Amino acid sequence: MTAPTEPTTARPGDFALEPARLARHQRRHSMAFWVVAAAFCVNLAFSAVPTPLYVIYQHRDHFSTLMITVVYAVYAIGVIGSLFLGGHISDWVGRRRVLVPALAVNVLSAVLFIAVPSLPGLIIARIVSGVSIGLTTGTATAYLAELHLGAGGSPAGMRPQIVATASNLGGIGVGPLGAGLLAQFVPFPLVIPFVIFGGALAVLALLIAFAPETASRPDPRPAWRPQRVAIPAHARGTFFAATGAAAAAFAVFGVFNSLMPGFLAGTMHETSYAVAGAVAFSAFAAGAVAQIALGRAGIATTLRVSLPVLFAGLALFTAGMWLPSLPVFVIGGIVTGAGGGLVFRGSLVAAASTAPRESRAEVLAGFFLGAYIGLSAPVIALGVATQYVTARNVMLVFVVLAAIAVAAGAHGVLRRQRDLG
Repeated sequence: MTAPTEPTTARPGDFALEPARLARHQRRHSMAFWVVAAAFCVNLAFSAVPTPLYVIYQHRDHFSTLMITVVYAVYAIGVIGSLFLGGHISDWVGRRRVLVPALAVNVLSAVLFIAVPSLPGLIIARIVSGVSIGLTTGTATAYLAELHLGAGGSPAGMRPQIVATASNLGGIGVGPLGAGLLAQFVPFPLVIPFVIFGGALAVLALLIAFAPETASRPDPRPAWRPQRVAIPAHARGTFFAATGAAAAAFAVFGVFNSLMPGFLAGTMHETSYAVAGAVAFSAFAAGAVAQIALGRAGIATTLRVSLPVLFAGLALFTAGMWLPSLPVFVIGGIVTGAGGGLVFRGSLVAAASTAPRESRAEVLAGFFLGAYIGLSAPVIALGVATQYVTARNVMLVFVVLAAIAVAAGAHGVLRRQRDLG
């Protein structure tokens, strides 16, 4: 026999309890959304901090142009390796458990840049930085989408995509600008930029450690395996076409972050670190602004606008090299950045649309894996080619090939969008 229970009575606050909890839940997710966006931006910025500093390393240690491209491109080894081995595991263990260590890895990279500034140290630091970026890209992009939903955002809302793509390109632009200004106007140019950006990453990692988790971890957890692209059969054509277009766009952006500072110093006799950083920033910032401006446009509109803009920019960029003319070169870089940013955004949205929710990070990691192959291999090829042919001739060939590759990828996505529509 059980004891009788007292009748329950409702209290005035009980009816407001659930809405209050929901409001707190949404505020927490909204704040975390912007912290993750800032971390994404700063981490990508850190990856590009060395861009205006390469000239300093080159003069100090008498590097060849080829060696500069190698130091730049080994970064992609870290990116590709971590994407292949770990870019998808946040689907299993949680976004926060991957993103916090990823930011800590780039803090370690900052320590290496400062403590071991020799050529071997630079190569190791770049690879370590690449590992951080490989773990960050797919994870942060998926995390932003889920935090947006947790904050009460619409599943069809474009905010996560706009913020993710703008953080990516905007961050890569902020890094050279900040490093160039610091190198130009403060002492210890090979130390202070890494202290500032590394410190910012440490703070952001601490904040994210207290952010809400959003991924539903499978039970039982799958056995670890390397990256694969688990795309439904009907969507594979769209995914691979989008990844190809992004790889070609990243190849163009890779030129801005590797060979451009040396070209400014050697051909145009512009030795200001601040100018080198500002030129790189202008291209990436234009890409971010273009993405925001067309943030609500569909995939088809974005890609159709991107192609003529990118082609016009590449033509101006090449003309600026051949004249040579710094104003034409800079304007060409800005227009190219805008077109490349739109190609990247359209490709990312198209690739993301093929992803089942339970494997979103895995699909995005596969997308970025292809994009970063485009970032590295062509840049190394350009570095080798410039040992035998003038930079202007090499760039002319590169621009033609890049334009063809972007057009092929974009038209592949557009054709499949028409077929599906």
